[in-house]
Amino acid sequence: MRPPVVDGGDERGSATLFAIAVIGVLVFVGAALGVVGAMVHAHRVAQSAADLAALAGAEAQARGRDPCAAATTVATANGATVDSCVVDGRDVLMRVTVAGPRWLAQHHDLSAQARAGPA
Repeated sequence: MRPPVVDGGDERGSATLFAIAVIGVLVFVGAALGVVGAMVHAHRVAQSAADLAALAGAEAQARGRDPCAAATTVATANGATVDSCVVDGRDVLMRVTVAGPRWLAQHHDLSAQARAGPA
């Protein structure tokens, strides 16, 4: 005698649904990693702009020129906007902001600060 055949129903296409779900998750994770990478890059740009602007301001002050004007020129040339420029004795303190990525409802700008003066 042959064992009875059990009909499991029609399961055609079930792997397709699983594959679509996995691809959806991978696309979401990839997009999220892209946003994080863009935010890290924007922060590095902001920190570089702040560092260079503070150094330019300190150098201008040492030569008797306006430190904040020099720092603002350098920050703007590096894609940043100056939030504040403070001269504290012989030090120049800079705070700058750069636009963050505008993906996946991320609307935050990134800022950085730096201090430079004579050694």
